[in-house]
Amino acid sequence: MIWALILLFAVYFICMMALVFGFQKVSLFSSETKHPETCFSVIIPFRNEAENLPNLLKTIAELNYPSELFEIIFVNDASEDNSEAIITSAIEKSKFSIKVIENKRISNSPKKDAITEAIKNSNFQWIVTTDADCELPKNWLNVFDSYIQQNDCAMVCGPVIYKSKGNGLENFQQLDGLSLQAVTIGSFGLNNPLLSNGANLAYKKEDFLKVNGFLGNDHIASGDDIFLLEKMKKAFREQVQFLKSKEAIVFTKPKQTVKNVINQRIRWASKTSKQKNTTSLLLGILVFLVNISILIIPFFMVFHSEYILLYTSFLFFKIITDYIIVRQAALFFGEEILLWKFLWQPFVYAIIVLAVVFGSFRGNYSWKGRSFEKQ
Repeated sequence: MIWALILLFAVYFICMMALVFGFQKVSLFSSETKHPETCFSVIIPFRNEAENLPNLLKTIAELNYPSELFEIIFVNDASEDNSEAIITSAIEKSKFSIKVIENKRISNSPKKDAITEAIKNSNFQWIVTTDADCELPKNWLNVFDSYIQQNDCAMVCGPVIYKSKGNGLENFQQLDGLSLQAVTIGSFGLNNPLLSNGANLAYKKEDFLKVNGFLGNDHIASGDDIFLLEKMKKAFREQVQFLKSKEAIVFTKPKQTVKNVINQRIRWASKTSKQKNTTSLLLGILVFLVNISILIIPFFMVFHSEYILLYTSFLFFKIITDYIIVRQAALFFGEEILLWKFLWQPFVYAIIVLAVVFGSFRGNYSWKGRSFEKQ
């Protein structure tokens, strides 16, 4: 057992350090002052987002980009609150194009249907997606434009971070989000993109149509970002890139209850198991085994006390490894992660992983007030 743990943690360390190396390989993009050229259709699906829309609309109104070069398309996915009324009010005051269309359900994935319907109604070549619970930086479209002008792109993935007010649950989500961003950016640096985030994602309409959009995975409710990344990467390998810029960081709202956090991760797990990327699946299995080991090791320490120092070293090794990769991402996002505050993170994460695995056995999850069966 000890040798198995040594091998497991050694492989985990090597993989994490490879991602650290990949993260550093992705150059920080410094946008130059250029005359804006790119036209964007910004797509935002929403369902019962009355609480979040005012913040989003405020940041949209503050976007520093020529009004004639972008449009905002909100897609109403059967909202039951006054979300649409809030947007309609904003339209009356807007100096640029905002419109609301209704979602047309044709599959088991409301969000994919919403994006597809919006693309049909879009006027511009570049599609940018974000979520209704996000806040956008003022130079968001400027940075995308500058990057697109300087690079040959089919898809550009952008950075996303959770906002945290300092409480334990929000801090956990921010740290977890930073670890996912570390994996995302690191995998781009290793020329094998594994993750993307639909809250900050841009791609050419013509290329979306060339890969047949979400066809083939629209039976899975979530995963509009991951599955499209896989298709784009297969069709346009060198043209799928990451925009590593502080000016492009989109902020998203954390969940407010433990139940919602676990349910969200069950939804994420439902799409991860359907990915065709072998590296992503193997990395997921590795992370799962290491986290389960973290929960089992304390029992080994009780029943095999003669090895207590060795088992303690495994725990310390995991904490330091995770801290290295999360801290690197935190530095990019301008967040300070203190080691002593990070000590509890690996243990909480391991418990969440176990809860998600058992939750996945139920075969279903809820999202935006709807229930979905795991495919």
